[in-house]
Amino acid sequence: MSAPSDKTLVIIPTYNELENLPLIVGRVIKAQPQVDVLVVDDNSPDGTGDRADKLAAEHPQVHVLHREGKGGLCGAYVAGFQWGLERDYTVLCEMDADGSHAPEQLHLLLAAIDDGADLVIGSRYIPGGKVKNWPKKRWILSKGGNLYISLALGAGLSDMTAGYRAYRREVLEAMDLDELSNAGYIFQVDLAWRAIEADFDVREVPITFTEREIGESKLDGSFVKDSLVEVTKWGLVHRGEQLKNAAEEISRMVGHTVKQYQRKR
Repeated sequence: MSAPSDKTLVIIPTYNELENLPLIVGRVIKAQPQVDVLVVDDNSPDGTGDRADKLAAEHPQVHVLHREGKGGLCGAYVAGFQWGLERDYTVLCEMDADGSHAPEQLHLLLAAIDDGADLVIGSRYIPGGKVKNWPKKRWILSKGGNLYISLALGAGLSDMTAGYRAYRREVLEAMDLDELSNAGYIFQVDLAWRAIEADFDVREVPITFTEREIGESKLDGSFVKDSLVEVTKWGLVHRGEQLKNAAEEISRMVGHTVKQYQRKR
């Protein structure tokens, strides 16, 4: 009997990752030779797209999607999701090109999918999760931000901004991917929150996140502020709905009690 992970696509967005791309693709192929890889390149000026085409010519499980310009990480993943959903993949994964997500740990995510999970997040902040080569300030900012997000939404997850993930195709098919927020990394929170709201089985597995060794991070600090502002709005709406539902339930119970009392009289 086949498992969902038997038809897995790993999506790797790239922009100026000429040196990193062959390394990460090689590691994926070695760690999980049965999975396919889709490189989504945003017209990298350093030649990453051409290098991706060469890798695809060398390895039949590697595919390339070229985009016309630098459209951002969210847009790259949405394009990759749509490409995969148009084909027969049952599991679609997110993975960074810079080596921060270890392909050698992909089996942890896929095992959870095969165990029944709908969305699996590789978490830095649950027991067993680790972060390597980050300055203390960045770790505190990320850990604190994720704690705030979890409390604001009541999501019960420790690392909703994490980008190492595996989705069953049904999760992505149930979402309007064009509506995803594109404020920094907030789209990762958006995807996880939508899955939770839709009652999908969302789980976390511990992974080791390693800061890139080649190239520079493409994020600046502004995404933290933008993300937390957006999440605060969602949290207020969510809590407002919770209060409304609680009030309606209390009203129903009071009404029922009054009716019972009137019948007894």
